[in-house]
Amino acid sequence: SMGLTTVLARVVGPMEQRGGAQNNTSNSSQPQGSLEVTLGMAPYAPSSSDRRALNPNTDRRLLEQAHLLQKALGASVLLHLYPRSKIELSLYILEDDGGRLSAAINAGTLALIDAGIAMKDMVCACSAGEIQELVCVDVNKVEMEGGGVVMPVAIMPQRGTVVLAQCESRSSVEGLEAVLGAAMEGCQAVFEIMAGCVRERASVLLAARSGNVTIGTQ
Repeated sequence: SMGLTTVLARVVGPMEQRGGAQNNTSNSSQPQGSLEVTLGMAPYAPSSSDRRALNPNTDRRLLEQAHLLQKALGASVLLHLYPRSKIELSLYILEDDGGRLSAAINAGTLALIDAGIAMKDMVCACSAGEIQELVCVDVNKVEMEGGGVVMPVAIMPQRGTVVLAQCESRSSVEGLEAVLGAAMEGCQAVFEIMAGCVRERASVLLAARSGNVTIGTQ
């Protein structure tokens, strides 16, 4: 969850590719694996009065964002370690109060790590925007609808690499640099939180492996 935006993530794989992807050996005897990302949304997720069910296979906006998610996360996943395999990442938006692309990237990163998928670095995302001449971080839906520049950014924080920066509004060079800088600072803050969650999860799993975890009932 990021604010009031909640995303559920599921990872399946690595598993064997089937069909044409498995037989494609023209470029290499060991073709690298693939990452397939799907993005769906619950009918009750939007904060507006629109409660239509969106088909992730036909809705243009969901397909576009799924492609951006695949590009951003695929930049970090070490697919060459999974030859002739595919990894399926399914993301489902339960609540949408703006920033769903950033929330989906962060949820996908944590799901891939929890599934044991090898990655170069974590991919952390955060949005920033220029609202009424003020630069804000983690912009919500009300702020987005108020106009101004809004930019979701995703980075690999330990490498200092930007893997996604999307802006659909006009802005001056100075304004764009200010928004990008604020978004990258937000990504670093998100990284600290995500890294803490990963360490906590790892410590629980290690304790469970050694038999030091007690599950109580209330």
